[in-house]
Amino acid sequence: MTTSQSANPALLPGGAGRGDLRPGPAARPHSRAWHKGAARRFALFALLAVCVLLAACGFRMKGATPLPFDTLYTNIEASSAFGAAMRRAIVAASPNTRFVSDAKQAEARLIQLANDERLRQLSIDADGRVEEYELNLEFVFQLVDGRGHVILPPTSLRATREIPYDDTMVQAKQSEITTTFQQMQQSMVDRVVRHLTSPDVIAAFKNADQQPLEATPSNLDPVSNDPAPTRSPMWGAPGLNPDAGMR
Repeated sequence: MTTSQSANPALLPGGAGRGDLRPGPAARPHSRAWHKGAARRFALFALLAVCVLLAACGFRMKGATPLPFDTLYTNIEASSAFGAAMRRAIVAASPNTRFVSDAKQAEARLIQLANDERLRQLSIDADGRVEEYELNLEFVFQLVDGRGHVILPPTSLRATREIPYDDTMVQAKQSEITTTFQQMQQSMVDRVVRHLTSPDVIAAFKNADQQPLEATPSNLDPVSNDPAPTRSPMWGAPGLNPDAGMR
């Protein structure tokens, strides 16, 4: 090998001459930056495409859904646990909506038509002892505007749960039944709010003049959810006497 050949950088391993096709150190950072930018642009495009697809499918993230009315009256007593939970859920979904105590001052009225809580024997062993109870909850309501137009006709929501029973653990089972009824009530509150904030109900309120009037004016008097002869107390512990059925 001659001296001139050994000095030729193109023939040296890792040389930077014209014979070396690998990018030099200065070119590599630029290449990496370009690839990172392209990856970010692709990720942004994919995210936008997913958002458009979800919107087209009617997907809506859970959060505030402003109702088309600012004042709301309900005959569900605020002093009851159920009534308090209902008010909190509605205000959380529609922060601009406030409750009023005078129905005449309300743009809309949420009317409780029925609220029924029942405990039923589901199965009995050979000795006649209850092995399982069925918990039933039904809530019926409607929404009308201040002039009596029916925005949401009478709607019945039902829930059922089954609980195994052991008469050697009466206190523990009583507590379990109470807790289960409370969970069912909270689930019922969430379902009512979903109905109130649905696009159909919002559209109906905005076009209230096209909706039918109440055939019979609603009873606007506050409805107590305390124990009554024919109804178990809302959020309360139902009686566990197998012969009593519903308190």
